[in-house]
Parts: sequence; C-alpha cells; structure tokens
Amino acid sequence: MSVKVYLVQHGEAKLESEDPQRPLSNRGRGEVSKIARYASNLGLEVTKIVHSGKLRAKQTAEILAEHLHPAGSLEEIKGLSPGDPPESARDFIENSWEPLMIVGHLPHLSKLLSILVIGNPETSLVQFRNGGIVTAEKVDGKWCVTWILTPDIVKG
Repeated sequence: MSVKVYLVQHGEAKLESEDPQRPLSNRGRGEVSKIARYASNLGLEVTKIVHSGKLRAKQTAEILAEHLHPAGSLEEIKGLSPGDPPESARDFIENSWEPLMIVGHLPHLSKLLSILVIGNPETSLVQFRNGGIVTAEKVDGKWCVTWILTPDIVKG
C-alpha cells in the first residue's frame, strides 16, 4: 500500500514593503493557477489540502482546491510556518492514509521532505520553487520523491 503527499511552496508573494500581509502577486496567482490546471488534467487526486496561517499559503491552497476539488477539507493547521520544526508536520503526514497536499514555506517544506525521506532535516534533497509541487510516496514503509512539477515545466 502506498501513501502520497504533495508538498507545495506557496506562489510568489508581494514584498512586505508593498503589503505587510504578503498576499500572492499577480505572477504568483497566474503560476499557481497554471500548475493547478495542469495537475488537474493529470488526474491528481487529493483528499485534503492543508496550509499554514499565512495569507500567501492560504491563497495558494484555495487556487489549488478550485481545480483539484479535494474530497475532504481545505484547512489551516499549525506547524507549517517557515521556522516551525518539521516533526509535527511529519507526524500529521504519517497519520494520514489518503492523498494529502500541504501548502507551506521554505525552509520548512525542505526540512519536512528531508526528514521523511532520509531522517535528517538539515540535508536538502530538492530545490523547491514558488508554486511548484514535490510529490513523495511511501511504499513498503519508506518515503521517496516520485515527481516534481514547477511553473517552468508547464507550458501556457
């Protein structure tokens, strides 16, 4: 039996000097929409989409949910902010048996992926990209990275 988790770095956000709430920029909205449409066309299925409490992550999650139509909920959970330790998110993932999408930030997502795959949050495995999806799958008790989708890869 395999379990999948989709780790998504929020889309490009406005600078703090532009807007202290740091919502998605127009480019960020466009790139996340492009990724979400493409992922939907691939048949990507998620049961739940969770995100940090930061506006840019929430907006990214909402755009993804519009296209992916998760069977379960779209919700904010604690432990997904940039400086949060990855262990609580790892435990959340390990207790999930259905496809889960997590929308968050760096360096948290990078540390989370590393702790899942190799058990060491300080070793970076992949280069995350704003609006991109990194997919990890647990097969026979071990996590591995199965594919990566970035706005640069998707045309139109």
